[in-house]
Amino acid sequence: MSLPVPSSDALAASHALQHLIAADIERNAGAISFARYMELALYAPGLGYYSGGSAKLGKDGDFTTAPELSPLFGAALARVATAIIAQSAPHILEFGAGTGKLAFDILTELANAGVKVDKYYIVELSGELRGRQRETLRDFPQVAWLDALPASFDGVVFGNEVLDAMPVQLVIKHPDGWQELQVTVKDGRFQYVEVPAGAALQAQIARQIPAPERLPDGYVTELHGVACGFMATLARMLDAGRANAAFLFDYGFPAHEFYFDQRVTGTLMCHYRHHAHPDPFYYPGLQDITAHVDFTAMALAAQDAGIEVLGYLNQSGFLLGAGIGELLLRTDPEDAAAYLPQARALQKLVSPAEMGELFKVLAVGKDVALPDAIVLQDRRHRL
Repeated sequence: MSLPVPSSDALAASHALQHLIAADIERNAGAISFARYMELALYAPGLGYYSGGSAKLGKDGDFTTAPELSPLFGAALARVATAIIAQSAPHILEFGAGTGKLAFDILTELANAGVKVDKYYIVELSGELRGRQRETLRDFPQVAWLDALPASFDGVVFGNEVLDAMPVQLVIKHPDGWQELQVTVKDGRFQYVEVPAGAALQAQIARQIPAPERLPDGYVTELHGVACGFMATLARMLDAGRANAAFLFDYGFPAHEFYFDQRVTGTLMCHYRHHAHPDPFYYPGLQDITAHVDFTAMALAAQDAGIEVLGYLNQSGFLLGAGIGELLLRTDPEDAAAYLPQARALQKLVSPAEMGELFKVLAVGKDVALPDAIVLQDRRHRL
């Protein structure tokens, strides 16, 4: 692969993480699940990708998210938050807030609209990102940081590109059944090793993959046990509350599209300095590792935990239903210097060829109604 060369300090940090992972493999009889490898690569204290000190987002990072593209994204979400707050409580919770840009844009829009927010909670696992968030949000005293989801919650929950970074397990289909792809060390390098899929994985395959017998031999895919567990925890938090809604934005598919018979290598992808590639063993700790989201599995996990699936739609339908086009027109089209960058960003957010179709929005909650313009875009029947 032709990728940018890391600095000497970055290489040293990656080598330290590689030794930590190798030691974990040795303690576990020579192999660990890919989910464990991904957990360490992303979240090992001080060394993992999200817990280390390198920039992740924007032009100097590895990728750019919707809030970084335009304040219109956060302003559109603020409109939806206003509708939910009117039925619930003046509280917002964001899981994985990145640089704090989304929170800044939401709170700014709500303040300008005269909508009171008593508390804006952020659940953030990265110390480096939490520090950036504190700086970005220093003028909003209602912001508070949490280490985990609370037991109950009334209000609005947002999660942008949270599910895709949760560790996944890998499985491969063979004529005699499914095998798990675990991670071992050979000749000083990480590599996959196949082991029989245990009973828990077999049950997850049966639950998650429609018609697995139709998939070709050698088919590799991801199982989203950690994300399903997160959805169950989120659902229990919402169920314990009075009225609320959670909106999760991410790239992915419903199950019947996710487990497409020609998607033979799965969806696992890595991001390093704005380069995408498929090798999760490349300089662990210096790159993001993600997998597309199985939204059917997420919806079922929430539903099984007792919460309602309020809606499922593509990002384009959600943002247009939230009035993002009207928000753009607050900038005078005659002012080309101000208008054109925002128009280009809006195009990227909603175009089917960009983020508009690949990114989906799953809404779950209880005792609230989504705005009518968003309900019109609902695709729950496709889950």
